[in-house]
Amino acid sequence: MAGFGLPNFGQLTEAFKKAQQIQQDAQKLQEELDAMELEGSSDNGLASVWLTGNQQPLRVRLSPELLVQGSEAAEAAVLEALRAAYERSTGTMKERMEELTGGLNLNLPGLG
Repeated sequence: MAGFGLPNFGQLTEAFKKAQQIQQDAQKLQEELDAMELEGSSDNGLASVWLTGNQQPLRVRLSPELLVQGSEAAEAAVLEALRAAYERSTGTMKERMEELTGGLNLNLPGLG
């Protein structure tokens, strides 16, 4: 078969082993990301949002001081906190995926 430009059996076996290891490591990473609690806060610190490393919402904290400022201020602060938590979560996911793949560019959708 090597005459047809195919890698030898040893190379194929090694490639399958590497693929299996990456799959196992990816599963472990998903579990780690699910267990993370990443906080994002508004610029004024009066609203906080927590997400997992997979961007799943966990909880929200609003300061009583923020609530007396009215709905517009509360909405703006929650949005700032959500954006900060999302940025931290996606950044963490991307960083951990790069560690997993050794910095290879796999062109995975949603991680660009």
